[in-house]
Amino acid sequence: MLLVSMVVYLSLVGMLSFNNNSTRYAANLQIPETPDSVITLYSGETVETGSIGDVFDKMQHPYTQALFRSIPLPGADKNTHPLVAIPGNFPLPHERPNGCNFGPRCDYFEAGRCDAADIKMSEIMGDDRHGARCLRFAEIDWDAPITIGEQKEKAPIGEVVLEMKNLKKYYEVAASALFGGGNTKVVKANETLTFQARESETLAIVGESGCGKSTFAKVLMGLETATEGEILLDGKNIEMVPIEDRETQTIADIQMVFQNPFDTLNPSMTIGRQIIRALEIFKIGKDENARRERMLKLLDLVKLPRAFAERMPRQLSGGQKQRVGIARAFAGGARIVVADEPVSALDVSVQAAVTDLLMEIQREEKTTLLFISHDLSIVRYLSDRVMVMYLGHVVELGSTDQVFSPPYHPYTEALLSAVPIADTSIEKKHIVLEGDIPSAMNPPSGCPFQTRCNWKSQVPDGLCDREVPTEQVLADGHHIKCHLDAATLATMEPVIKIAAE
Repeated sequence: MLLVSMVVYLSLVGMLSFNNNSTRYAANLQIPETPDSVITLYSGETVETGSIGDVFDKMQHPYTQALFRSIPLPGADKNTHPLVAIPGNFPLPHERPNGCNFGPRCDYFEAGRCDAADIKMSEIMGDDRHGARCLRFAEIDWDAPITIGEQKEKAPIGEVVLEMKNLKKYYEVAASALFGGGNTKVVKANETLTFQARESETLAIVGESGCGKSTFAKVLMGLETATEGEILLDGKNIEMVPIEDRETQTIADIQMVFQNPFDTLNPSMTIGRQIIRALEIFKIGKDENARRERMLKLLDLVKLPRAFAERMPRQLSGGQKQRVGIARAFAGGARIVVADEPVSALDVSVQAAVTDLLMEIQREEKTTLLFISHDLSIVRYLSDRVMVMYLGHVVELGSTDQVFSPPYHPYTEALLSAVPIADTSIEKKHIVLEGDIPSAMNPPSGCPFQTRCNWKSQVPDGLCDREVPTEQVLADGHHIKCHLDAATLATMEPVIKIAAE
């Protein structure tokens, strides 16, 4: 029997992993497909244990329930089914409360009972090794619909603010990475990227590591300049202007929220000072008092207490640091925010809070959000459109509904097969891609995906080996770069199927 902690399952500790039959499963939501039993841990103790079916379908602890409210399941979206973050903060070991450790954050807490004494594990009768550390588990209506967050009205999508036309970014590198010198080779990091992004829109950019997502972000931010093509901000070309030569307003208009909140703050400066420094750079506020007042309002915007202005980064949790990063990004009134894996380093309950915060700020500020991610669950939840990249190419672009429903690009189909789903009622097709993503220094001929494509045999005359596919339009706004004809693409079956459908 493979026994895996729910702390691994729900990415509460992002660096843990386990092995099974030589296959490595990182901390994610893949657990329903791998182990037999699950343990839910909270504050150093087991709060629920049991089989996958028992814990997922018949949860008996409020913390397990709260975790499920924090993750995006199929069918959820940011407006009609908002996630619910767990209130409060995780207790430090020396600050654990009396009685139930989860009590201060629990919807079912009963004073004088739940905090009276240590709570023992209770056996759930009729289930297989199912137990819960809760005094009230038999009193709670676990079949009641899971509470969802406050529903929001979808913000209207505005005019185009950013446009890329046939963007290319190549690097010349030494043929010998070890010794340098000699002949050089060209790394084709981005190949003819073309898309538009509109006001108040969330455009997700997805793909494996090495597909060119981060390179595109660097060029947009001005950390790199383009090799060819155009980047238009309000119709003005910025692709060849490095960040040091950009106008202050252009820098303020395009900001970034980084993946790791632990490395993005200066450890020697207070939180308030770091935000004020951004205001000084963007020339916001006529004097120090005005900038301090603006800094405090930014802390309000990201829902942090104003007292945090005097704290040092080491005194903040990961989620709180990410909120500071968001406040700093919006210090100059950013119109476009590039969010590069902004929640991947956070546990799921904090992910829900930070994601909801980004969406709320977007509704208020009409921000264009470019959301770079590997996690297609969160992408489906929050994005309006999705751009799928492979080896520097855009292989599919469309609305979220279009990209998550067949017909797909064969690469998109494989990515959807890898989406971890914490719901035993969901059926999912298992698709295996053989081999690793090819090197951008030595890309394959023809279609960039042809060395791993499971549909290649259905394209006649070796076309996939010889020619890069041209873009075909399957529906309004839905573009796919593939040699498969529309009739063949139409035969694709859904990768993810909800049992009730």
